[in-house]
Amino acid sequence: MSMTPSPTSQVDPRELANLLPQGTVLTDADIIESYRFDQARWQTAGVPLCVARPASADEVETIVRWAARHRVPIVPRGAGSGLSGGAAAIDDGIVLSLERMKRIVTIDRDAMFAVVEPGVINGDLKAACKEFGLWYPPDPASFTFSTMGGNVATNAGGLCCVKYGVTVDYVMGLEVVMADGTRLRTGGRTRKNVAGYDLTRLFVGSEGTLGVVTEITVRLRRLAPAGTTMVATFDSLRAAGEAVANIVKTCDPSLLEIMDGASIRAVEAHQPMDLDTTAAAMLFTRSETRGGASDEPDRLRQACEVARATSIYATEDEWEGEMFLQARRLAFPALEKLGSVLVDDVAVPITRLTEMIGRVEDIAKRTETHVVTVGHAGDGNLHPLVIYDGRDAESERRAIAAFEAIMDEAIAIGGTITGEHGVGTLKKAFLHRQLGEASIALHGRLKAAFDPLGIMNPGKVF
Repeated sequence: MSMTPSPTSQVDPRELANLLPQGTVLTDADIIESYRFDQARWQTAGVPLCVARPASADEVETIVRWAARHRVPIVPRGAGSGLSGGAAAIDDGIVLSLERMKRIVTIDRDAMFAVVEPGVINGDLKAACKEFGLWYPPDPASFTFSTMGGNVATNAGGLCCVKYGVTVDYVMGLEVVMADGTRLRTGGRTRKNVAGYDLTRLFVGSEGTLGVVTEITVRLRRLAPAGTTMVATFDSLRAAGEAVANIVKTCDPSLLEIMDGASIRAVEAHQPMDLDTTAAAMLFTRSETRGGASDEPDRLRQACEVARATSIYATEDEWEGEMFLQARRLAFPALEKLGSVLVDDVAVPITRLTEMIGRVEDIAKRTETHVVTVGHAGDGNLHPLVIYDGRDAESERRAIAAFEAIMDEAIAIGGTITGEHGVGTLKKAFLHRQLGEASIALHGRLKAAFDPLGIMNPGKVF
């Protein structure tokens, strides 16, 4: 399904720069280099004509119309925190960075929604909502620096998804600049809306291949109570997986996360937090009850005890609970200190989580690689991280073999190649294996309908 744009003539980015405020279009080689990659650094990236940093939807429209006229590819970009290569630059294209569009347009306390521009940082929206006694739940580990536009592009998840869902569950409407420069609005500000096809959900998770999101309307919730945070350690990763299975059968936690022993030790070395570095696995759970208001904290404890937890610690102190969760959020930056990292993002049915953990361990042994596992255990979303020496071609070859084998095993047991990070460039070949040719063909027809010239993030996903 190849749709590669063919420029009608040699184009000069200075022509585009003349249409926009000074400083919007950047052509300095050093600046361009800093925008070529997202965090999937082992992938290749092209050298774009320029980086465009619009400050408004009108400026995005100008850029897209110019690009369509000259058939220049566009790569939309948020904070560059993606892990699948979705924001990798394309030769002779435009990297369209939305980082300057960072206004929180409105927070409606009574109707419980917010309207934001795509460059708003997830964590900044959370902080602003908290002042109104409201909460935007999706919380990827990168929430302190990832943007709302990027979260929409990949349908980002996070730690609380087990109970509260992912980005698409909160997006009520979008403003999108289409591939020909047309401005489109989808959805609205009502909780229920079945007028026409659900274009909003189609754009969420489309990774910039259908248009450029310039405004996002999201529904909000009342602030959840801090509740009780519990941390349990285990002498094997499989035992922790059994605890997860016990929990989902009996409880409805607002958070259920897992770390293996290698990730625990890496985080402790990166930022000492008095973690148990002898543990083979650690589970983090949270119940939104405390002080005897419910027996759920006790049921969470019992589920871990049945799985032979070696230690269990619970706290109702909000600050202390957040400190424990910080350990989980620090896993990726901590592991980067050990070498190059290939981040997998597979999800499997909850009933097969323990089996998938075992398959990952077997793959690590078979490929002679170092695979560290963390993840959103409560919804079956694992992040096996393959650590390798980026200076050693053989080490990289084994790492790629492990990365691909993990996706194959996830598909084999009824799972998916990506739960929240997206397909980007890393997983294109595996998308065909998961979806099948009929689905891929339909995706192609939809892509052509939205982007007939093929200029929107070409070469990504498909």
